[in-house]
Amino acid sequence: MSNNRAQIRHDIRKARNNLSKNQQELAAESLKVNFIQHLKSINPAKKSHIALYLSNDGELDTSLLINELWNTDQAIYLPIIHPFNGANLLFQRYEKNSPMRANRYGILEPKLNCSQICPLPELDYVLMPLVAFDKFGNRLGMGGGFYDRTLARLYEQHWQQPQLIGLAHACQQVDELPIESWDVPLKTIITPDKTYCW
Repeated sequence: MSNNRAQIRHDIRKARNNLSKNQQELAAESLKVNFIQHLKSINPAKKSHIALYLSNDGELDTSLLINELWNTDQAIYLPIIHPFNGANLLFQRYEKNSPMRANRYGILEPKLNCSQICPLPELDYVLMPLVAFDKFGNRLGMGGGFYDRTLARLYEQHWQQPQLIGLAHACQQVDELPIESWDVPLKTIITPDKTYCW
């Protein structure tokens, strides 16, 4: 595997986009089971505030998990690109009837409603997409840096909440990623096959 971040992104995106529809469906079901088990092991009775994402570009499908969390009365949030600082993310409440719009990347996000924004420290979990991860918990994103910039200040303050969890297919694991000073590492990554904790 290359040490070049752009090449790793290319190779891993190609691998996950080559997964069959059946493989993606099985992975989505396994993700749902694995995260619900993880959630119950930590806070079995608590209603949690959970930020997720809508899958894109072969990412591990979150739709079954979102529906399961709605059914168990958890509060779900989606990232939206900050309207005034387009380099950062906000997290807005996401419900079945939330009005949606496509952002500049063509990804659906809730239409901005300031009354439904959740401050980052009030989230219990942020479930993050990634392109690749390694055995040390390092995460390689798409290259836009949205999550890293959004989480940087909290990371510097050694915060405990929210818990950051990466979601990925097993084929997205590499031995070691070339990391940069701004990369925010993860303590948990969930794949369809395994939950990794550091």
